[in-house]
Amino acid sequence: MTKRNYIAQHIGAVRYLIALLLCMFITHTAAYAQDVAPQDSIDKKIAAIEPHSIMPDSAIHSFSSSLDSLSTTSMLIDSTAIAVDTLSRDISVSTFDPDAMRAVWLSALCPGLGQIYNHRYWKLPIVVGGFAGLIYATTWNGRMFTDYQQAYLDVMDTDPNTNSYMDFFPPYYTEDMIDQAWLKNVLKTRKDAYRHYRDYCIVGMVALYLVCIIDAYVDAEMYHFDISTELGMNVKPALIPTSLTLRPALGLQCAITF
Repeated sequence: MTKRNYIAQHIGAVRYLIALLLCMFITHTAAYAQDVAPQDSIDKKIAAIEPHSIMPDSAIHSFSSSLDSLSTTSMLIDSTAIAVDTLSRDISVSTFDPDAMRAVWLSALCPGLGQIYNHRYWKLPIVVGGFAGLIYATTWNGRMFTDYQQAYLDVMDTDPNTNSYMDFFPPYYTEDMIDQAWLKNVLKTRKDAYRHYRDYCIVGMVALYLVCIIDAYVDAEMYHFDISTELGMNVKPALIPTSLTLRPALGLQCAITF
């Protein structure tokens, strides 16, 4: 009975140990399952949420890229517009080709029209001022010439009623107080002088008229002439060969570059 009881006790202890091991195994497996399951669910949730969370960043990135491309395109459009505008201005200036004969006929019709046709607007005040001054000078000298000529004719005749020359003297002067020989000489000299001045002014107007025509013609012909701003003059000593002597002469050499 003792051995049986001893074996039974040992069998009960083994059973108890096996049950304890099974309980520990089950507990450990459950804990591991609890640890693994949330991780898997989190991964699944992250996998499910991740596209949505990434979506705004990609959208913002694509939107900023589109804005950058739009700004770059607008800058290119603005620069292209500026370049086209500049090119159109250059083309509009360079394609103007004035006709020389038309400029001549316009200037002959009215001085200054040829300069306007050639787009030389700054010359118009010079032309107008020149003609205005010459017309005024011609009119004034012509009037003075007419007065002195009439006075000279009155002093040369024998009619006492014609004495327009007295208008050149103060009212208190009388004919007895004036030397007739001196008066005739002065009236003749001034008459001739004012006639010459009037004629010079007329010649000046004709010359200015011709200069306007020539200037319009030259401007039209030389409109596309390239005038370089790099003008220079170089002066240096040089030996000039002469045929009179065997020795060359010493002189200066001038070179103009343009």
